[in-house]
Amino acid sequence: MSPPTDARRFDAVILGATGFTGALTAEYLAAHFPPEARLALAGRDQSKLEAVRDRLVRINSQPDDLALLHADSSDPQSLARVAESARVVITTVGPYLEYGEPLVAACAAAGTDHVDLTGEPEFVDRMYIEHHATAERTGARIVHACGFDSIPYDLDALFTVQQLPADVPVTLRGVVRTNATISGGTLHSGLGRLSRPRAMLQAAAGRRRLEPRPHGRQVRTRISFPRRDRTLDTWLIPLPTIDPDVVRRSACARPGYGPDFTYSHYAGVRRAATVAGTLTGFTAALAAVQIPPLRRAIGRRIPQGEGPSAERRDRTWFTVDIIGEGGGQRVHTQVSGADPGYTETAKMLAESALCLAFDGNLPTAGQVTTVAAMGENLLRRLGDAGISFTVLTSQTATHAGR
Repeated sequence: MSPPTDARRFDAVILGATGFTGALTAEYLAAHFPPEARLALAGRDQSKLEAVRDRLVRINSQPDDLALLHADSSDPQSLARVAESARVVITTVGPYLEYGEPLVAACAAAGTDHVDLTGEPEFVDRMYIEHHATAERTGARIVHACGFDSIPYDLDALFTVQQLPADVPVTLRGVVRTNATISGGTLHSGLGRLSRPRAMLQAAAGRRRLEPRPHGRQVRTRISFPRRDRTLDTWLIPLPTIDPDVVRRSACARPGYGPDFTYSHYAGVRRAATVAGTLTGFTAALAAVQIPPLRRAIGRRIPQGEGPSAERRDRTWFTVDIIGEGGGQRVHTQVSGADPGYTETAKMLAESALCLAFDGNLPTAGQVTTVAAMGENLLRRLGDAGISFTVLTSQTATHAGR
C-alpha cells in the first residue's frame, strides 16, 4: 500500500450508500479502509446519509467524523465538487444509462478515478465515445463493471492465461453457475438494455470506429449454439452479456494474452430441459420488454434498492470455470465465492476502489478494464478477501477430454 500521491481531500467517496448494494459496499469499506485513509459518503438525502454513517460507526469507530457530501446526478456542479475532492469515486447509482453519465463526465474532467457496477453495454460504449479522450488526457481511470459484471470473468481469464505457455494462440471458454436470485438493480438495467437493441448496436458501432485494435495480434469473442461440455459435465447456454466484451478488451490491452486469443462465454446448467426453458423464457422476455406497460410490470416485481436477507445471501454461491488451451496444454481454473449479486459484488467494488487508491498499478488512463487498470494487484486483493482463484487441472491437451 502506498500513501496518497496528491492533495485531494478524500481518498475515496462513495455515491449511493443509502441503497442496498451501496450500503453493503460502505460497510465493507468501513471494515477494511486503512486507518490513515480518508473516506466520505455522498448523496442527495442528508438524513439518510447520517443513518448510514451511524451504522458504519458501529462497524469501525474511525468513521465517526466521516464527511457527508451533497451530490445529485441532476446537478453537475455538485458532482464536479465531489470529483474534485476525491482520488476515487465509487458509484452504485443505476441504471447507469439513466443516471451515470454526469458523474463519469465529472471524474474524467477532474482526473479522478471512477468505479461502478454497470453491466450495460450501451452505457459503457457511450462513455467511451464521449469521455475516454478526456480521461486519457487528465489521467483519470474510468473502470466500469467492477462487480459480478465483470470481475470474475475478467480476472479469471487473466489467471488462466498465466497458467499457459507464453506467445502461443490461446482459446478460453468461461462457464458461470450460481444459485443467486436476480437483484433489483440488475433487473432494471437488463430491462433497459433489452428494450434498446438498436441504440445498443449504434453505440457499439460508434465505439469500434474510435477504438484502436491491437497491432499484429488477433483478439476475438466467439458465440456458439447451446451444447454439452463433457469436461465440465454441464450444458452450455451462450450468455449475451457485457462480460465477453470486457475480457476481449483486456486481451487487447495486454500482449500477454498471446498472438491469437479467443474467448467464449456461457451459463452452465445440468439438464437439457433447463436449456430449452431458458431459451424460451429469454425469447419471451425480449418480446415483452419492447412493450412499455409490460416492461414496467416486470420491473415492479423486484424494486430497485431492495435485496435479499442476510440469511438468503449466506446460502448463495457462484463459480466461474474457465477451460483454457494453448501451446499443447489445457488448464481448468475456477473462481468461486459467496453471494455474487450483493455480498461479493460489494466486496469486488470496494477492493477495486482500494486498489486504485493505494496500490502501485501499471500506468494507464482513460476508460480501461479491471485487468488493464489493476490486474495482478486486484487478483491478490480478492484472493486475500476470500474470493478463490484456483487451478483445478493442468494437462497436455491431447490427453484431456473435450
